[in-house]
Amino acid sequence: MIKVEWLYWLIGLVFVVMAVQMAMDRTNPKRWTSAAFWGLLGLTFPYGTGVATGATWTLPAEPLGVAVLALIVLAGFNFIGKGVPVTTTGEQREASAARLGNKLFVPALTIPLVAIVCASFLDESGLFETGKATLIGLGLGCIAALVVGMLVTGERKVSVPVHSGRSMLEAMGSALLLPQLLSVLGSIFAVAGVGTQVGRIVNGVLPDNSKYLAVIAYCVGMFLFTVIMGNAFAAFPVMTAAIGWPVLIQQMHGNEPAILAIGMLAGFSGTLCTPMAANFNIVPASLLELKDQYGPIKAQAPTALALLGCSTVIMALFAF
Repeated sequence: MIKVEWLYWLIGLVFVVMAVQMAMDRTNPKRWTSAAFWGLLGLTFPYGTGVATGATWTLPAEPLGVAVLALIVLAGFNFIGKGVPVTTTGEQREASAARLGNKLFVPALTIPLVAIVCASFLDESGLFETGKATLIGLGLGCIAALVVGMLVTGERKVSVPVHSGRSMLEAMGSALLLPQLLSVLGSIFAVAGVGTQVGRIVNGVLPDNSKYLAVIAYCVGMFLFTVIMGNAFAAFPVMTAAIGWPVLIQQMHGNEPAILAIGMLAGFSGTLCTPMAANFNIVPASLLELKDQYGPIKAQAPTALALLGCSTVIMALFAF
């Protein structure tokens, strides 16, 4: 049986290998602290398995907390740098792109294809850990895409994509971890009762049995909390505990899957409008070397507002 933890270990190993590369890269003025950041992150993956499994060899969770604090210090005090990537020239890349043409899309399409096959046909096969077929399929799809990409481009050295991945990792920096941290923050808010308190405020303001106002409050709340927190998954437990579940579903008997799915869609519209969603909005601007780092947000804002409006109307008309 293939377990999802094996993929986590592989991810951790990739981070550790790239950390070693960073430590050896003399063009990076902060190579040792950069290597410490990514290496420490990589080691948390296998260590986290021992914390979470509950087996006889369960490890204490406190070192993971210390590791998170160390990562915060390294990132917060700007101890993460990047070296000068060794890559081809612009002319060479243009020539390669012209030669390969649409074949360049094959590796990218391999990832969802493998994930869909695993989730649709292998979930009950006993080959994968129960309930993890989609996630494992995503990981296997990435591995398959690496192999396919090397075959398509004719590359024979695994070190080449590893070095390229390290260059992109350095370009993204600590913003790579922001979605995961914000998602955890949403869970912390939910446990702390933030959603309950927001619900009390909303219930005190909304008129009784005002379905349309409650729908607007839920969808706009998902949008605003996502803008603030940078992640719809972080906003979801807060706003669902406040309005979605107690008001729209329990009091007004809304359709549960429809309410929750459309609520997430309203939250995703907020993702398009916030610099807190760094991996969606700020990192692409950096990778593309745009003059305006908020250019993607400005371009996406009209679509986001239209999506929010459509989500609100669809929920009001069809979720009850």
